[in-house]
Amino acid sequence: MPPTTPTTPARRAVVAFLAAAVLGAAAVPAVAAPHGPAAGHAAHGHGGYADATRLGYQKAVAIAVAKGVFERGDTAVVDRFVRPDYIQHNPTAADGSAGLKALATSIHQQFPDARYDVKRAVSQGDLVLLHSNVVLVPGTKGSSVIDIFRFQGGKLAEHWDVIQDVPDTTASGNDMFSTLSSPQVSQPLDHRLTQTNQALVTKAFDELMVHKDLTALDRYWDPGYLQHNPQMQNGVAAAKVGLGGYFTSAPQLTVTPKRIIAEGDLVAVHSHYVSYPGDRGLAILDLFRVRNGKIVEHWDITQAVPETSANDNGMF
Repeated sequence: MPPTTPTTPARRAVVAFLAAAVLGAAAVPAVAAPHGPAAGHAAHGHGGYADATRLGYQKAVAIAVAKGVFERGDTAVVDRFVRPDYIQHNPTAADGSAGLKALATSIHQQFPDARYDVKRAVSQGDLVLLHSNVVLVPGTKGSSVIDIFRFQGGKLAEHWDVIQDVPDTTASGNDMFSTLSSPQVSQPLDHRLTQTNQALVTKAFDELMVHKDLTALDRYWDPGYLQHNPQMQNGVAAAKVGLGGYFTSAPQLTVTPKRIIAEGDLVAVHSHYVSYPGDRGLAILDLFRVRNGKIVEHWDITQAVPETSANDNGMF
């Protein structure tokens, strides 16, 4: 969906460090660690083939480690839950569990009162997505962060993220985190519809964002569509105006989905937006909620792809 104003480089770098350090556990998850490889990569996965026990374990580990190291500097859990060859796509962080432990310690020392407030979690296949409000200093709005972790053999093996400052105001009056559509539940619902909802969002996103067909909004979106992008108003009519202007201002725009993660009524699309040839572009994570066959709510995070990176993996 349309990009928002990028965060300031200094603050984005600090929060990027924090997001990269999401490895720690308040306690060992109650669900036993699964054995053997995950049931396949979830870029275009089908939630039906992954058992609920493994998905629950993956979410429990991701949430526990995020809060453990980030909020308490508990680096010992990195050895328990992170592979030594951990692959990092955050451009400010190096590969490997050793670098991650050092990073976690440094950030916790700088911001001992920081909080990693996880708002929603989605898991499919071997991937877990966490949507969180990261607050470095109590009393500030902090940043909206979406982390994606890939599991291998029950441990974290790879990490992507997208980070954006939380603004003081929004065009719609909606914040970047709440669930407004009924029922107002943040976690995924209607798990039997995972594949159906994933297929719907995949097709809708392709028609609207990849092929720039604004009439897709009439086919796949609810007219009262609720918007959490800080620069967009609620409703399909406003989306047509906003996206129409965006497409006109960037006639060479290409949008390339990299991975799609779905659980129940929540479907996330992680994409690379490039405005013109040679542009490094933007990493954007769109998160959609589907109810009764229509997209009813949307959250997103936008981050500029930097010129340099602390690793050689790229953001995607």
